[in-house]
Amino acid sequence: MAASAPLSHTFYTLGFSSSTVSKAPTTLIQPFAQCFQCAHHQFPLNKHSESTKFALSKWDSVIINRSRRSLFKTSLSFQDSAPQTSDDEDSLSELEVSKDEVDEEYSFRLKSLMQVYKEAILVGDVKAIYEIEAAISSVEKERDDLAQKVSALSAEINSGKEKYIRLQADFDNFRKRSEKERLTIRTNAQGEIIESLLPMVDNFERAKRQIKLETEMEKKIDASYQGIYKQFVEIMKSLRVAVVPTVGKPFDPALHEAVAREESQEFIDGIIIEEFRRGFLLGDRLLRPAMVKVSAGPGKRIPSSVAQKSAAATTGVDDN
Repeated sequence: MAASAPLSHTFYTLGFSSSTVSKAPTTLIQPFAQCFQCAHHQFPLNKHSESTKFALSKWDSVIINRSRRSLFKTSLSFQDSAPQTSDDEDSLSELEVSKDEVDEEYSFRLKSLMQVYKEAILVGDVKAIYEIEAAISSVEKERDDLAQKVSALSAEINSGKEKYIRLQADFDNFRKRSEKERLTIRTNAQGEIIESLLPMVDNFERAKRQIKLETEMEKKIDASYQGIYKQFVEIMKSLRVAVVPTVGKPFDPALHEAVAREESQEFIDGIIIEEFRRGFLLGDRLLRPAMVKVSAGPGKRIPSSVAQKSAAATTGVDDN
């Protein structure tokens, strides 16, 4: 090898590759024999200095002996201790690994390998250098693979959260819709039953208008059936059944059925003047429209007695 210029306080940096290692003997690392590093002191070497040569031979034996015992074990131990990826790692615990933790772990391993790499360059062990370079490349590749895997799992978690939120919203809508349908079905069934009982109310009302209380026996019979009718009225009220207001109120085609129309001096045009059959409401639902007679006018005013009767009719089924 040709003589080189003085290398006082100068360090060489040598790049290794697989082709270089296969062809090059130990002479490739001769420039690194010009200097070495021990603890916190640097010892520049000069081929003309006897004391420096002595220092090299002294420290060379120490470094080589120590390196041969631990260099390959250290480099291989970091490679063997790398976490292996398999299908079994696709578990819930793996989802908790963050990208920062992966970077921190492999940064520590790379620093350790680089320290061993420097020692291998210092002692001139070409085979160890090649193996450490391969280990570093493997660690970097594995780090990139795990980082991609963490990113993919994070995206999968976010997708799962979005699906969960959508499913939760769909379930809430389904629950509300089911509750509404249940109430509708219940109201419809209740309305059908009550509607089938309305003819009984009509019969009580007709009997009340037609009966003539002349004897004591007739009065007892009237009191008996009126007691039954009042009990029936209380049950109807508990089911939210109310009477459609009629006399003295404006005609509403949604609530009333007009069967007659005549002029009136008491009511203006469009006001109900007489009721023929009661109408009933179940809450806001119309069970049966009221059959009424409507005024054709011209009217002057609504008598107070008629207004009071109409107000009483709006409170619900009559108690009498």
